[in-house]
Amino acid sequence: MNMEELYRDICNWLEREVAAAGGKGCVFGLSGGVDSAVVAVLCKTVFPEHSMGLIMPCHSPPQDREDALALAERFKISTCVIALDAVYDRFLLALGGGDLPAKDLAAANIKPRLRMNALYYYAARHHYRVIGTGNKSEISIGYFTKYGDGGVDLEPIGDLLKEDVYRLARYLDVPERILQKKPSAGLWDEQYDESEMGFTYGELDRYLKGGPVDEAAAKKMRIMVQKSMHKRKMPPIYTVKH
Repeated sequence: MNMEELYRDICNWLEREVAAAGGKGCVFGLSGGVDSAVVAVLCKTVFPEHSMGLIMPCHSPPQDREDALALAERFKISTCVIALDAVYDRFLLALGGGDLPAKDLAAANIKPRLRMNALYYYAARHHYRVIGTGNKSEISIGYFTKYGDGGVDLEPIGDLLKEDVYRLARYLDVPERILQKKPSAGLWDEQYDESEMGFTYGELDRYLKGGPVDEAAAKKMRIMVQKSMHKRKMPPIYTVKH
């Protein structure tokens, strides 16, 4: 895969798709991770005057915000910091779940859904389109929050395996500090993707390419692909019988 060619093709695609959807620019979440870093640089390239990164901490590690701001400064990306901690706490209390543990998945998934609301608010205010940061590896096994980080208009890196995202990130000169971070959805402290999934991204990418993978890991991946089918489809619509 030629990175220069890939970079150019994604930029051209992004420009066409945003225009086709009636948008004049794009807004995206800037988390301090490698996926959002790549998407941010792509958006800034295509829409230098009409791209915005939202930094949305929600009981998040301080380093994530620092890394997001450092990336924005390096690439001159317009940003807005929206602290969602208090909103999350109040919403959880309203739901009657104020005393839930941090690792409660139903509660933790509220965080990316709050971020999705913020993204669409800014998209509507500026006539932008919401750009997702999901990659093929995560999308394939449903490792994202439905109507959270999966609630977007366009997925420019959605057909790139995690290893390809890293290759593109290096080509784009994303800071080494971001490249060296353990991938994390940031749903709670010390939450890391590979620990939660039960296998590495390297194993997952090999599996998706049809390569050899430990059978126990492969079985888990097959189950995750099957159980997350609903996340990759539009909601079924009942058809009235005439």
